[in-house]
Amino acid sequence: MIHLDKEQTKLMVAVHGWSGILLGLLLYAVIFTGMAAVFAEEIGIWSAGHLESRSAFERPIDGTIRRLGAQTPARYHEGVDLFEIGDHNLGVFFHRHETEADGTLVSRGVYYQLDGKGRVAATLHGTGEEIFGPRNDDALSHFLVDTHVRLHVPDPWGLLLTGILGLAMLVAAISGLLIHRHLLKDIFTLRRRANPVLVDRDRHSVAGSWSLPFAFILAFTGSFFSFFGTIGVPVVAMAAFGGNVQALSDTVFGNPGAPDPRPVAMGNLDRIASDAIRRSGRVPTFVAIEHFGRADSKVTSFQPPASGNIEPVTLLYSGATAQFLQTKPAIGTRPSVGGTLAAIMSPLHFGNFAGMVSKAVWFGLGFAMCYVTITGLRLWIVRRREGMRSLEWLDRAVTVVGWGLPLALAAAAAAFLMAMPRGTATFWTPAAFLIAAAVAIMASCVLGSRLLERVLRIGTGSAMAVLPPLRLMAGGPGWPASIAAGQPVIAALDLAFLLAGGWLAWQAAGIGSRRARAAAPASPVSAAG
Repeated sequence: MIHLDKEQTKLMVAVHGWSGILLGLLLYAVIFTGMAAVFAEEIGIWSAGHLESRSAFERPIDGTIRRLGAQTPARYHEGVDLFEIGDHNLGVFFHRHETEADGTLVSRGVYYQLDGKGRVAATLHGTGEEIFGPRNDDALSHFLVDTHVRLHVPDPWGLLLTGILGLAMLVAAISGLLIHRHLLKDIFTLRRRANPVLVDRDRHSVAGSWSLPFAFILAFTGSFFSFFGTIGVPVVAMAAFGGNVQALSDTVFGNPGAPDPRPVAMGNLDRIASDAIRRSGRVPTFVAIEHFGRADSKVTSFQPPASGNIEPVTLLYSGATAQFLQTKPAIGTRPSVGGTLAAIMSPLHFGNFAGMVSKAVWFGLGFAMCYVTITGLRLWIVRRREGMRSLEWLDRAVTVVGWGLPLALAAAAAAFLMAMPRGTATFWTPAAFLIAAAVAIMASCVLGSRLLERVLRIGTGSAMAVLPPLRLMAGGPGWPASIAAGQPVIAALDLAFLLAGGWLAWQAAGIGSRRARAAAPASPVSAAG
């Protein structure tokens, strides 16, 4: 371990504490919603009652895309994006790239939402920012992801905020590592019968020590995503491409070649999808077509990481002949270390590289980071309570955010289940979150911190326990039907909500008034947090 002298240790303790205090509650919100976002796809299936287990790319799509291409104005044939929506249905976006008056690059076109039989269920016109958003059947999962990514703050400020939080988390992780003189010992040290402050400190140290590698990964990848588009791309475009973001995108992500605008019918897209699945062993998550209906058309199929790997697979095809051309690096035209690092950022951040196993591990580590954040704030408050009696407001804030956020998310899920059959889920999902958050804040104004925590725990547990019955009352499929359809995740999440909700309510009901935290004398190192 790194050994620091006394003054350096004090400095690192101060850096560690203040980096957590200044942005700790926002960081907790990002990490907690990130835990849920890891299972956003599964939560979407559970909440909307989706039973289709076969991907849209495993069903015939060629005839549908040809028909849509024929009815879409040719000016929007510059690019076509294909992706799954809803219950394994297909979204198709014919578009072209434009630069707004303020220099912003946008994609403008026609967005078709198809049903399970390939029929157009909805047609939207406009830019990607205008037409892509939550639908009635995915309002809950979209809300969770957007809360994690940008805290619902408008672009680019939301991404910048989460990027700054990622840097704060990186600072806290590094300083936390430096102040642990005996890291290997701290990993296994739990004094259960010691002073309550020391018990909490041990739990904080154990959880923080075990989750340190995850904290580094989460902080670095999260900051990368936040700053890449908001700062990185504009700066590089200005420095090397005269501010032309599209030229940068074409150079870094595009497929170079001599332009050939001759009209040529597209090759068979079903053949491309089948070949991509055969080569990678994975179903595509996204398919991009460049220059639809031209001789120089290219089709890029993006696949999840192959079994035993962490890097996603990108396959390139000729659009005119449907012939496989190459396995394409994520960045540039040749494989590189930088391209590989950029490609693995998303799997590392969301933990989806090994299916449910890696997602479960990421969820558990995210839970540990939430615990570290909240206990760190508690320890900081306890250490300074005698000298700063005005910290009561911060103690209440930690309680209301720590337990009010789970309550508000459970309320949003309940509202979604009740509103989705009526077609109003996009309104009531965020509205219920805000209402529950407001109730928690108002309760913090009249209840003591310990009683407030108990009430919020009971409320959160009760809300979680009621979700499975609400889902069934809203017309969702039962366990036998979901398992028979190949969607056991519906039953699994029902069971998880029932167990977690019941445990929370039972634990909180038996707690009574929690023991007061003793402000026992402690060295600066032992009080770190």
